[in-house]
Amino acid sequence: MAVFDAVRFTTRTLIKGTCRPTVTGLENVPTDGPFIVAPNHLSFFDSVIVQALMPRPVAFFAKAEYFTGTGVKGKAMKAFFESVGSIPVERGEQAASVQALKTLLDILENGNGVGIYPEGTRSRDGLLYRGRTGVGWLALTTGAPVVPVGLIGTDKLQPAGKNTLKPQHFTMVVGEPLYFEKTGPDHSLPARRQATDRIMDAIAALSGQERASGYNQVRTSE
Repeated sequence: MAVFDAVRFTTRTLIKGTCRPTVTGLENVPTDGPFIVAPNHLSFFDSVIVQALMPRPVAFFAKAEYFTGTGVKGKAMKAFFESVGSIPVERGEQAASVQALKTLLDILENGNGVGIYPEGTRSRDGLLYRGRTGVGWLALTTGAPVVPVGLIGTDKLQPAGKNTLKPQHFTMVVGEPLYFEKTGPDHSLPARRQATDRIMDAIAALSGQERASGYNQVRTSE
């Protein structure tokens, strides 16, 4: 935990010093017990930003490749993502995705916070895509409150086609938590869809994004 706290403090200091972000609504994060953070997704750096700026630790998924790189860069990435509590997941593998959700379930059952992007992958065109129902499954299964987050301007931190960070002002708006009845894993698909849609409506209100009618698709290059 000491390493985690040190990395989070250092990252938070760097973000605040270089980007001068506007952050509001942190008082909406529950002070104890499990909670689910559900942000929109515009940038590779979104997870780092949320993990650093939230008042409590939040565990996010991260691509398994971030944990298997070689050389100095690969080892540094692995050390960083492990230190902030990221969870490796093989994208595109159904079995792996199911296991990843179960990992988040274990974290919530221990009274801690997790983060999940309902859109599944980052938006390349700035639209807010339809939410995938994993977040609804987690909310209904555990009864943990869902904290919607609107990220605005984080896409400018890494312009399309660039591999370097360009410090820019951005905004993070944390909304009031949404509460759902704890039904356990045996709930209907319509109930899961309804919960997910409610979460997406809250995110849209915070981010101000135009809505897309369909799902965002994972690109192999991401």
